Amino acid sequence: MLKFRKGTPDDLPRIMEICHIARRFMRSTGNLTQWNSAYPSEEVILNDMALGNNYVGEDETGEIIVTFAFITGNDPTYDIISDGTWLSDRPYGTIHRMASSGKRGGMLREAVRFCLGMTDEIRLDTHKDNRPMQAAALRLGFIRCGVIICQDGTPREAFHLVKQGNH
Repeated sequence: MLKFRKGTPDDLPRIMEICHIARRFMRSTGNLTQWNSAYPSEEVILNDMALGNNYVGEDETGEIIVTFAFITGNDPTYDIISDGTWLSDRPYGTIHRMASSGKRGGMLREAVRFCLGMTDEIRLDTHKDNRPMQAAALRLGFIRCGVIICQDGTPREAFHLVKQGNH
């Protein structure tokens, strides 16, 4: 099991390395446009840290092998959804900028388990070509709810998970 903690500026080089690994994985699996070479930038990650939203997961040796942003509260990007509807209007947290070193599988599962300790509902979105992320989300019980539009104007497949017993 991973140990999660908030990321710090000292973690930035490793986080950026993991983002590069994740970007390369996306390209190798047919996701050719999500996360261009400038995203997520150091500034985006540092802003996540400043807001207390960046998390890293360390393995048993203390090596960071996963990173993501977890933001609780309303995400304005999710206010408008097409081709479906959210499962509820209750408070939720959102997983963004999930990236893994690829050293072990199940990183979304580990992150979701951790995040469900802070909220009963989680939303996430991903590019239509990010089949591995979509498959992982569906395996964990997320429901595809529709399509949202990111700040840059691009569409994303939107998913929602409600903690068991909280329907």
